[in-house]
Amino acid sequence: MSETLYPDFGVLLVDDEPDWLGSLTLTLETAGGISNITTCSDSRQVLSILGEKRIGLVMLDLTMPHLSGEEVLAQIAEHYPDTAVIILSGLNQLETAVRCMRLGAFDYCVKTDEEERIVGSVLRAIRMVEMKAEFQEVSNRLITRELSHPEAFSAIVTGDRSMLDVFSYIEAVAKSPQPLLITGESGVGKELIAQAVHRLSGCRGKLVTVNVAGLDDTVFADTLFGHVRGAFTGADQARRGMVEEAADGTLFLDEIGDLSIASQVKLLRLLQEREYFPLGCDLPKRLRARVVVATHQNLQAKEGEGKFRRDLYYRLRTHRVQIPALRERRGDIALLLDHFLAEAAEALGKKKPTPPKGLAQFLSTYSFPGNVRELRAMVYDAVSVHRDRMLSMDSFVKAVESAQAEAGPSTAAPPRQNPFSGFDELPTFSDAAAFLVQEALARANGNQTLAARLLGISQPALSKRLKMMHS
Repeated sequence: MSETLYPDFGVLLVDDEPDWLGSLTLTLETAGGISNITTCSDSRQVLSILGEKRIGLVMLDLTMPHLSGEEVLAQIAEHYPDTAVIILSGLNQLETAVRCMRLGAFDYCVKTDEEERIVGSVLRAIRMVEMKAEFQEVSNRLITRELSHPEAFSAIVTGDRSMLDVFSYIEAVAKSPQPLLITGESGVGKELIAQAVHRLSGCRGKLVTVNVAGLDDTVFADTLFGHVRGAFTGADQARRGMVEEAADGTLFLDEIGDLSIASQVKLLRLLQEREYFPLGCDLPKRLRARVVVATHQNLQAKEGEGKFRRDLYYRLRTHRVQIPALRERRGDIALLLDHFLAEAAEALGKKKPTPPKGLAQFLSTYSFPGNVRELRAMVYDAVSVHRDRMLSMDSFVKAVESAQAEAGPSTAAPPRQNPFSGFDELPTFSDAAAFLVQEALARANGNQTLAARLLGISQPALSKRLKMMHS
């Protein structure tokens, strides 16, 4: 029996013919990957079953003793309006089909229809129910802005409102079987978000991470799908692919924007058909994992340039979340600084050092093109050479100046609002300069190197200004 792709609700099959119930159950399990199926041969029991179980879809035979399919459809529409209903009939009757659709049926299928037609209708109905539930969940969480499981995000240090909104969205879509696309610059913590998604998904399996950057098409296929013995020269034994390793869990594909077009085609088929072929094998295997992908690249731009398939792009963006850069949440710098100081001290076997008073303020003037990962590296470097109780500022100043020298003016902090725009009476240039110098020295705890950095001038220029103020 295939593992269900839709674990959050069940499918109820209602028909007075046991043989048909068994046949349809087998079809949905093998062709649709649906196993959370309940059967009922007495139409009078449908409402009680709906009251006891979480049923998202009812497949209802039209002609049954006691209560007809139309009568049961009307009852479901009245008492369980969020439950989708597909009517099944032995005859293709247009008037009956129209009447059932008006009563609220999602679709009308004839039992003699091809298997693909019936299974496709079921999958579309399930997706519709899921989308409605996901939309409602997202709306509720964005309105309340309350997290039900904040512990799932414990590895992410933040107090930023935009990040907390990301968390709310992740909670809302974590259990969806549809792909999730995580975008954001390198170093913002996309893998940590994927880990949180896995924790919240309820999946029993493990999280399997694959960085697909640099994989050619053959290596990509072998890595994801595996191979059978003898599939190619050197394949002395069978190898399980990462898709199979992630069964009942989450498959996280990082750097998805680097995939070749040929590999994109394979990934698209995996997502659309939810099946794949190991290399050298003619029998398909079912995809039984939630797929999460991430990239630092602009997929929409790549799609416009013809470097990323449009159909795959739209398949991946069913659920999507953008992780803000560190320069967009500067309030987190002080929190992250304290966190990484403790982490680095423990890792290096040292006592946690005390940071200089103005260090967080100094770091907030830097744009951090490497984001959280860059800040972490700075802290580890500073703690590794730390000797005294007070952490030295020099390591951070040198790291920032070196990075800005290499990157050029693009890493400069964004322009700020004019602080004098609300003044009724403007200070003189001399007074304004003196106030700025005093404030910079206060924030730098008397450290002239840091104060000069905060003012955007050289230390000799600051010394000259101090002499002028005291003359």
